[in-house]
Amino acid sequence: MKQQDIAIIIGIVMASCILSFVISSKVISTPSNRQQQVQVIPEISSRFNTPSSTYFNSSAIDPTQLIQIGNNSNAAPFNSSTNQ
Repeated sequence: MKQQDIAIIIGIVMASCILSFVISSKVISTPSNRQQQVQVIPEISSRFNTPSSTYFNSSAIDPTQLIQIGNNSNAAPFNSSTNQ
């Protein structure tokens, strides 16, 4: 390489360093710009209000009970054991 080529490469490297420093200072925020206000959420408690007795009472329907329609005692209705 010629001496002039080395000088051009050093000049390009210096210019790219300065350009990257200027661009990064605009893109990357400083620690003083990183401050942001957030909403404070109240603490979650394990205490709940007593539910309304209109919906939660001892005579209400229990939706978790097993419902049986008819008196089919076949435990496997889709597994046919008949041979044709």
